[in-house]
Amino acid sequence: MTIAITFRVLVVAVALLVGAAAGTERDAAAALPPGNTVAQWNQIAEDTVVGSGAFQNEGYLYMAYESTAVYDAVVAIQGRYQPLDPVFRVSKNASPDAAVVEAAYRTLRHFFPAANASLDPLYAAALSAIADGPAKQAGKRIGVVAANQVIRGRSLDALTLPIAITSIFPTLKPGPGVWRLTPPFASAQTPWVGSVHPFILRSAAQFLPAPPPSLSSPEWTSAFNEVEAYGGANSTVRTVAQTNVAQFETANVIRQYNGVVRAITDARQLGLPQTARLAAMVNVVAADAGISVMHAKYHYLFWRPVTAIDPTAVSADGFGSATGYDDGNPATVEQTGWRPLLTTPNHPEYPAAHGSLTGAMADVFSSFLGTSQINLDIHGFDPNGPAGNLNAVQHFNTADDMRTEIVNARTWGGLHYRFSGVAGVLLGHQVATYDLKHAFQPIG
Repeated sequence: MTIAITFRVLVVAVALLVGAAAGTERDAAAALPPGNTVAQWNQIAEDTVVGSGAFQNEGYLYMAYESTAVYDAVVAIQGRYQPLDPVFRVSKNASPDAAVVEAAYRTLRHFFPAANASLDPLYAAALSAIADGPAKQAGKRIGVVAANQVIRGRSLDALTLPIAITSIFPTLKPGPGVWRLTPPFASAQTPWVGSVHPFILRSAAQFLPAPPPSLSSPEWTSAFNEVEAYGGANSTVRTVAQTNVAQFETANVIRQYNGVVRAITDARQLGLPQTARLAAMVNVVAADAGISVMHAKYHYLFWRPVTAIDPTAVSADGFGSATGYDDGNPATVEQTGWRPLLTTPNHPEYPAAHGSLTGAMADVFSSFLGTSQINLDIHGFDPNGPAGNLNAVQHFNTADDMRTEIVNARTWGGLHYRFSGVAGVLLGHQVATYDLKHAFQPIG
């Protein structure tokens, strides 16, 4: 094996632990998002993480940090559920709202010092809404402890790396089936995420999928031909409805599924413990699914459809010659100039990352709601709106509807073979099943 080293440093950096911000309560007032205190800071965390430019699997790590600190702070005071980090002594008369504000703010301020200009006024506004007194001060102390536990506990994860940086990873000898950079040839996306220590799983490889199918197998032939026909930018068989589904699922998954957290909270008028639990379930399980899928991707290094279907769709990328390879299978036909409907993400094919996240979220929502009949409205991308919008809405009757759609969407978008989507959904299910069994349980 050889080692490919490519580094791309973006301007947003993650600094070391910062000290307390003196005088932030005197900062200018800021408009807080709607909802209870946990929902407010879930939205603030989402805006901070997405606004940093973090890739989605990377971003869920930071969402998990904030959600863990908030969850532990709330259950330390109000009980009901098992904490994620070690139990610490608290005053039961402490303000849970103050604890939430402090835990969220301290965690976000540590990992995103560049966001202090927006975080500090929100922190001041949130604290000003809480009555002064011993309860408020006790709550703030609890929030500090919860945040510090998360920060210290994750200090060995090598997260001093700048946001969206690539890293060293082992490569395979170039040839049929081996991943290459894809148009527009951006550097490999955050291989290091697959080496982060999971939050609840025993290891990133705990549920490593079986290898992708052989290039001579009927499963490969079927998958190749399907994505070639349905996933091309100029497909003549993909319907308008299928195109819309593919576009819908390009929405930022951090915003997509944290939006569901707040929608459920609002619809069911959840209290702080239940909201904190749901937010932690979504973000911690998603982070573990992201770690697992990135580990698997860079373990197998399987090629994307655009590379398999059009061997000319390569460049002098450092991963081999500027000429690609065909699969050697007489039942598949390469097509010069073929491009997918959607731009291929800059990481390996197998298994599908969006499949793993959505598969995990289907289980999380089923578990929290107590039924597979989830009946959820989920926001996604509307191609008729501005970039990054969440203006489209789809209703999902069941958890299986979520799983089925994401497999279809990534195939119809030309990003994944069907077997990659299925493997991703299964991986997400396995991660969620394990995490939900070993964490977030009621006390007593």
